[in-house]
Amino acid sequence: MASESWILQLRDEANETLAETPKRKYYDYDPSLIVNAIFIGLFAVVTAGHLWLMVRKRTWYFLAFTIGCLFQAGGYGARVVAYTETPVFTLPVYVAQTLLILLAPGLYAASIYMVLGRLIRLLDADKHSPIRVNWLTKLFVLGDVLSFVMQGAGGALRASADTEDEENMGKYIIIGGLAVQLVFFGLFILATVLFHVRITREPTTRSLSVTAPWRQFILVLYATNALIMIRSIFRTVEYAMGRDGPLMQKEVYLFAFDSALMFLVPAIFLYWHPSQILVGYKPVATKKGEDLEGFPMVPAKGGYDSDGSQRTGGLVENALYDPQPNAYVYPSQTGRAY
Repeated sequence: MASESWILQLRDEANETLAETPKRKYYDYDPSLIVNAIFIGLFAVVTAGHLWLMVRKRTWYFLAFTIGCLFQAGGYGARVVAYTETPVFTLPVYVAQTLLILLAPGLYAASIYMVLGRLIRLLDADKHSPIRVNWLTKLFVLGDVLSFVMQGAGGALRASADTEDEENMGKYIIIGGLAVQLVFFGLFILATVLFHVRITREPTTRSLSVTAPWRQFILVLYATNALIMIRSIFRTVEYAMGRDGPLMQKEVYLFAFDSALMFLVPAIFLYWHPSQILVGYKPVATKKGEDLEGFPMVPAKGGYDSDGSQRTGGLVENALYDPQPNAYVYPSQTGRAY
């Protein structure tokens, strides 16, 4: 009887110990309620702003960008929930904040890739593009999708890992995804620089006649690209150092090198929105009833005569040239995206 009582006592003590043992601690700090709440508000504002502009200006190619802003707001919302769970954090909340904040910049990049292709068409400068315009957006978006999938899979695996090996595998997949993002984004920046240099040295006729401030917009691309690149480098180094590294042990690094930078990107595009520069384009009918896919965009003000030269007799607001003589198609009539 004495031995049985001793066994029961050991069992009860073991159960008490298990009950008192906190769940896996996902953070090496207590998430800040105030700062995370501030970023919820900031990203909510830019999300609403971009959603309104996207619908009003029909810039549907900025849908991925707008979803990225929404991801950011959701990610910091999850961090606020994590604050309420301190010190016993739950897996679903941790996975949500990890993936939403990690993946959002990839959605930014997808829309930014599309902007450059449209800008090249606007200026009728296909010959200055280092990559064929038809392939430019497809190539970089493909790399972005690959990076997105790798980061998502790695983030989910790492967050839910039960063993150190699984956690390390998730970490390496994330680093691989970030490396893919860095390579493609670096190539995109290079393509932007080469295009800028070439069109500056040899301007196209249309680039000289376009009234929209496209040169200023290229500088906007440089600025936003630099912010995303800095953030991606930070994230790569952070995951390479691992949980024991200083970058993961203090929340301030996340706020300084990810949160703030990724807020500035949509804030900049909210002020210098692509709709100020780019007018949408659509297939237009030729005399034979055929479609011209991907007809280049024209300035927000101005038009072109049937020979392709700029129209001199007044300005045509938001007009697209149809090859039929003196035929112009207005975006408000077509209902197509800008």
